[in-house]
Amino acid sequence: MAASSKMIILSILSIEDNYGYQILESLKTFTEGFWEWKEGMLYPMLHKMEKDQLLKSYWTETLSGKKRKYYHITNIGTKALETEKTEWEFVNQTLSKLWRIHHASQQ
Repeated sequence: MAASSKMIILSILSIEDNYGYQILESLKTFTEGFWEWKEGMLYPMLHKMEKDQLLKSYWTETLSGKKRKYYHITNIGTKALETEKTEWEFVNQTLSKLWRIHHASQQ
């Protein structure tokens, strides 16, 4: 899961800017509840990604007057996501071939 964390967060933010709790809810929705992160896992990752210039954050005021920190994917983050997607597609194709061979050898 750790290896895919950055890609998942970038993918969620490539759809729209979002805040921490909503990122967690999106993750739960997209994985159909299979992965459920805690805030303690998400926020250190968001801070590191911001430091690496993959995202930037900004504050906005909600209707209730409360301030909420949103995250936005940067151009650097978009390029990193495209690179990650290419690498993951290659890994997926390679594993699919290996599993087909393994399955065929078991019959």
